[in-house]
Amino acid sequence: MFEKLGRFIVRRRKGVLALFLLGTIAAGAIGSQAFGRLDSGGYSDKSSESTVAANYIIKKFKVQEPIVTLVVDSTTGVDDAEVTAKGLALEKEIAAVKGVSKTYSYWSTGGAETMRSQDGKAAFILIYANLKADDWDGFSSIGADIQSRFDGEYKGLQVYAGGAGVITHAINHRIEKDLLLAESIAIPLTFLFLVFVFGAMVASAMPLFVGITAILGAFFLIFLLSHFTSVSVFALNLITGLGLGLGIDYALLMVNRFREELHHGKTVEESIVTTVATAGKTVFYSGLTVFVTMASLLFFPLNFLKSFGYAGIAVISIAVLGAVVALPAQLAILGARIDKGVVRRSAITPKEDGRWAQTARTVMRRPIPIVIAAVSALAIMAAPVLNIGFAQIDARVLPASDRAAISAQIIESRFDGLVGSPIEVVVPNGVGHEDQISAFLTKVKDVDGIVRVGAFETYGQDIRVQVISSIPSRSTASEKVIHDIRALDRPAGTLIGGAAADFTDSQDGIASKLPFALGWIALTVLILIFIFTGSIILPIKAIILNALSLCATLGAITWIFIGGHLKWLVGDFTVTGTLDTGSVILVAVVVFGLSMDYELFLLSRIREEHLAGKSNIESVAVGLQRSARIITAAALLLAVVFATFVTSGVTSIKMLGFGVALAVLLDATVVRALLVPALMRLFGERNWWAPKSMQRFTLKH
Repeated sequence: MFEKLGRFIVRRRKGVLALFLLGTIAAGAIGSQAFGRLDSGGYSDKSSESTVAANYIIKKFKVQEPIVTLVVDSTTGVDDAEVTAKGLALEKEIAAVKGVSKTYSYWSTGGAETMRSQDGKAAFILIYANLKADDWDGFSSIGADIQSRFDGEYKGLQVYAGGAGVITHAINHRIEKDLLLAESIAIPLTFLFLVFVFGAMVASAMPLFVGITAILGAFFLIFLLSHFTSVSVFALNLITGLGLGLGIDYALLMVNRFREELHHGKTVEESIVTTVATAGKTVFYSGLTVFVTMASLLFFPLNFLKSFGYAGIAVISIAVLGAVVALPAQLAILGARIDKGVVRRSAITPKEDGRWAQTARTVMRRPIPIVIAAVSALAIMAAPVLNIGFAQIDARVLPASDRAAISAQIIESRFDGLVGSPIEVVVPNGVGHEDQISAFLTKVKDVDGIVRVGAFETYGQDIRVQVISSIPSRSTASEKVIHDIRALDRPAGTLIGGAAADFTDSQDGIASKLPFALGWIALTVLILIFIFTGSIILPIKAIILNALSLCATLGAITWIFIGGHLKWLVGDFTVTGTLDTGSVILVAVVVFGLSMDYELFLLSRIREEHLAGKSNIESVAVGLQRSARIITAAALLLAVVFATFVTSGVTSIKMLGFGVALAVLLDATVVRALLVPALMRLFGERNWWAPKSMQRFTLKH
């Protein structure tokens, strides 16, 4: 199939390339509209009890969460006559802002205790808007407007703007700025490094061609998808990172093989056909492996994680298409001119034997000590993962100096309980059962962390009660509070909702789907690597090695972002003692997929040499010599791309960048250069064993 594709591309090279370029230009023009359609939410399990409660409150009680929470701070006290007058005047100005539907404040509600700080010097103004729950663009717009107008000094008072709208805007704005900064650093650095690797200017441009077209194509697919489901703004970073990274990986493999065939004396046409039939096949199956790995994110109930699944699938598909179809067409047109603009002549002609082959032979002479040393090093790196704790993204992902983060900190430290995010107790048809509800709420008061139980609010036959907790809503401790409340005997039909319940349901939803996601990854990867290599042993080893590398990466992330270490390297961030659950899963899935990518790059070349009649040892040595340079270069380039994300002011993006960069470097060095050759030597010819009955299901190389 791939040989036929190669011949077709050679015959229709200009048409294939022109069609791909026109499609990319159109995709980029349309896909650029995706930025305004993405949201910063997606952390809720839409099928959960908390979501049912939230929808019920909105529908029956006509109540929504405040879009902005203002903290008004004074020096004399919020009950001072002058402060009261200024507070009411401020509220009146805010009520006139376009998009604001209503406001409540400490002063307009008659001095509600829950809206005053513990020291009596600060008070809340809660701001509402008639927006759909998923209208994040509207949330961000109104939040930005109110923050720009009122955050800061107001007639001698200090005003701090926070809440969903302000935090949404702050995160979105920073991600857009950080994305531009990361790209402005990554693309020039990548090109310079590509020039060094390829030794020629023309060849160096090929990986950027595949990477940039993959990004533009993925933006278009995400734009289309945003008309049918919500897509997280965080997906943009993954598209950029994977687009450049995989584009570079695949183009490196394709261009290197094309030049290798040319230097062996083949014609341009023959070189293209061989390149597509060998490297093209490897790229296709490598991409398919990453594809199914990223698809595991679709198992989770959170749109935040699903969004990364969509983004990964989109960018991988376009990267493979560009590398296997468009790039060969371009190479067919360029021919020997691929080596134009020589910068480093020693990089032009691939070596048949060299330091990588010597490294492999050295490792295979002492495989057992190498395995023990490498596994021990990875285990030491993985040890901090035992201290990992999970939470969810909140204002603390922003720099501590950000005004939205400052507002959130003031609310947490100075107010008695989290008034802005109460636990909601909703009893449909509760009227007539007040005694049962009161008995239940009496037990709720005794739950650790509960500060106050509010009064009954009745609408028709339904009853709603707000319960105030002293524990931050999106934390591990809040999960226990919700579980404890739900474990109590409660009136039939009672719903427990609110931010803490939403977080708890999200965490529980992730935990319930995690076994299915892991099972999907293990099963599909085992099948794909078996089909590609014809071996039972190699897929099992690949999964074990990649799991070791992943654990080491997660251990390093825990040590840095929970322990607060290496800020001089990754930049400043707020230490919360936890990691965002969704971001950890994302890092794990991306790292595992990329590790499998490099695994297939290496195994493909080793198997090719083995099928050509070489011994197991020589197959590994020659295979490593011909692929390790590309794998190492690809890993370094991918690390550069993702490492630029540590410049982000958003902690979860910083963590993603550092985690992926570290993982690919570990994978290209400790795993591919040491553990793979050592284990290949220990297993010998058994590496390639499979039952005869199963061999018919494998690829013919």
